[in-house]
Amino acid sequence: MIGREKPDQGTAKIVGANVEMSYFEQNQADALDLSKTVLETIQGASNGQSYNELRALLGQFLFKGDDVEKKVEFLSGGEKARLSLCCMMLRSANLLILDEPTNHLDIPAKEMLEEALQHFAGSVMVVSHDRYFISKVANSIVAIEDKKLVKYQGDYKFYMERSKEMREKIEARYVAGVERIEAAPVIDLEELTKPKRNFGGAKTASLVTRKDKGVKNAKRMRQT
Repeated sequence: MIGREKPDQGTAKIVGANVEMSYFEQNQADALDLSKTVLETIQGASNGQSYNELRALLGQFLFKGDDVEKKVEFLSGGEKARLSLCCMMLRSANLLILDEPTNHLDIPAKEMLEEALQHFAGSVMVVSHDRYFISKVANSIVAIEDKKLVKYQGDYKFYMERSKEMREKIEARYVAGVERIEAAPVIDLEELTKPKRNFGGAKTASLVTRKDKGVKNAKRMRQT
């Protein structure tokens, strides 16, 4: 889709006017400059945000206090992934292509990403093995069935209800007390006009507003 590889057959491309794409690949963290600090990295990706706004965004990705002065080379894989996502959120884009964005992320970081994508005003294409994550952010599903792409015009629960084999497979993995996959949340479209909800926006404080942060998804770990 982004032109890095040629398809064996047919064509694959992004069409449309004024498309501003931002791509997050699985090994995105490998592109980070190991010699820079967390703060220097985010400042380099800044799109005019103030120091306080950058610190607020870093805080949402769990980089607080002296953590922002850590060298990238000393970060864990999960911390590098969080920093890469943090940088992506500063870019102006109306199309996000995300390849396994939750790899290495802990639960609070996943929740923050879920909420940010739910309120993103543009389009998102995400490839993920995390079914719960997909159920929270996707409103249409493209599945590979019999070597063909099949599009389901609904969220992941809609997809499960129309694929008996997949539904039985997923439900067989449910554990007592673990939250089930439900319909994707319905977001008030008026919220999308608020700067704090936009990727590439200047205001990032209060990006995550739920008081139960880190609690709701704690039950999903064994499910996904």
